[in-house]
Amino acid sequence: MSAVLAVDLGKTGCRAQIWDAAAGAAVAAGEAPGAPGLAESGGVAAAVSSVLGAARPLLAHLGGDLLACVCVGAAGAASAPAAAREFAGLLQEALPTERTAVTSDAVTAHAGALGGSTGVVLAAGTGAVTIGLGAGTFTRVDGWGPWLGDEGSGAWIGRAGLRAALRAHDGRGPATALTEAAARQFGPLEQLPHAVGGTGNPARAAASFAPAVAGAATAGDAVATAVLREAAGALAEAVAAAARTVGGDGPVPVAVTGGLIHLGAPLTGPLHALLARSAPPLEIRPALGDPLDGARRLALGGCAAHEPFLVRAGRTAVPAASP
Repeated sequence: MSAVLAVDLGKTGCRAQIWDAAAGAAVAAGEAPGAPGLAESGGVAAAVSSVLGAARPLLAHLGGDLLACVCVGAAGAASAPAAAREFAGLLQEALPTERTAVTSDAVTAHAGALGGSTGVVLAAGTGAVTIGLGAGTFTRVDGWGPWLGDEGSGAWIGRAGLRAALRAHDGRGPATALTEAAARQFGPLEQLPHAVGGTGNPARAAASFAPAVAGAATAGDAVATAVLREAAGALAEAVAAAARTVGGDGPVPVAVTGGLIHLGAPLTGPLHALLARSAPPLEIRPALGDPLDGARRLALGGCAAHEPFLVRAGRTAVPAASP
């Protein structure tokens, strides 16, 4: 029983990996569509379906053995601890494992990006949350979901771009290349509300437009550029707020992770410029790993500072603090 299953469950996609701790190597990996989040209506059932879709094809590599642990970093776990406990219990029943651990995908992102050390990690994908972990301190900034927060996230950028496209279409706002881009991606603008809101995952649908916003900004569109600058400001503000709680001597270590960094210079340029002027001073580090690496670290039990924020099920179940 040296194998663990690490899972990164986001709103856009779900990645799973079986890791053989004895060999120190991955045995198998798979992917499936993501889930809206544990805090959403029907979120637990959707999350279970997503994880099983990614994990079950990998189980043949176990040769009938049990997994030592399954660890899932799931969107929405921080704001819905009861759902996280239910989710952990259902996975414990559905998968061949000694124990199961569930935590926020922001916690796994932190563990992966800073290698289990203290500091601040901005996890920006479809949603956005910033985690500050110090000596005995834990701070979550934003991560309040697509309707109340996640400022600067992929869903936030996509919605802002689509609103700008509709404003230009109506004659209420400046002309922008986003109008044509929205029609090209979603069809006639008159049908846009249904094309985005009528899906099973509206946040993911909105986030799918973020690359088009970045593309328009790269081509010099002023409206798209303004959207990304505002997003960078929101993300930098969250990092600074988390950094103020970490404490310690010297600059606060900060890593940025998540799919949003792939939008490139129109977002990362202003973001890094703002972080360079932040107070307290920050030490920007490249991420050592991603949320899947963090889930693997937590499954193997090597991150004592993160352990209080795991909900566990199984033969060695341990109650967890809610971040």
